Amino acid sequence: MMIDFVPDGNLYPFESRWFDSSVGRLHYIDEGTGPALLFCHGSPTWSFLYRHLVKGLRDRYRCIAVDYLGFGLSERPRNFGYTIAEHTTVLGELIDHLQLDGFIVMGQDWGGPIGLGAASARADRVGGIVLGNTVFWPIEPWANRAFSVIMSSRPAQRRILDRNLLVEQFLLGRSGPTLTAAEADHYRMVQPTRDARRGLAVMPREIRAARPLLDRLAEDVPALLGDKPTLAVWGMRDMVFRPKACLPRIRASFTDLEVVELPQARHFIQEEAPEQIMSAIAHRFS
Repeated sequence: MMIDFVPDGNLYPFESRWFDSSVGRLHYIDEGTGPALLFCHGSPTWSFLYRHLVKGLRDRYRCIAVDYLGFGLSERPRNFGYTIAEHTTVLGELIDHLQLDGFIVMGQDWGGPIGLGAASARADRVGGIVLGNTVFWPIEPWANRAFSVIMSSRPAQRRILDRNLLVEQFLLGRSGPTLTAAEADHYRMVQPTRDARRGLAVMPREIRAARPLLDRLAEDVPALLGDKPTLAVWGMRDMVFRPKACLPRIRASFTDLEVVELPQARHFIQEEAPEQIMSAIAHRFS
């Protein structure tokens, strides 16, 4: 299943590119020249989340933003489980296809484990890391695990599939970023039907089910990537990945780390503080 939504060229002024992975057709954008910046989104977003950063940085960097299978404009293959481990494998295929070397990987939300999982398997080719409101270790807080249990229940799964709950309530609801009607529609229209949302529905239970991958990353990231130049850009009002719980672990994992606090930003930092993030990246990796 492919998505026939065409983004507004004023909001998303990028050329769509496609990669035939081992399990499905992946959509991505590849803009600009210079050191490669690989942008990895979380749930329930897509590469549209990074539009401000790509527009602002493509004069100095090669900006690559991917849509995972089941997200954005990418295919919804029926023989795919949409797990974090599977997304990580497919992202690695794209990195190898593009022959990226010395690349900087940025991950937010699930983009952290997915991006770091692919990067840790190619540590000798990684030039730097940017982390924004994410984790790479098992998600322990009871509230997050309770969310996983509730959102994996049959009634909640029906609401995710039938009513696009994750987009409508958690991204576009009152606690989400301030967006125009057209911007909001760009998040809605890439998840238009029940079948299109199957990948979304898997994500909540991955908070618990992805523990084997997160256990491995908790060891691999400090061991394989811990000496890479790293930037943490953190929305300090995030109720999902709270700074007091996450930043000490990140500080302990990287030896060459800069932390930039975004005082007013919550979870979707790319929407709420793009200028600060762009400035931090340009300063850190100039």
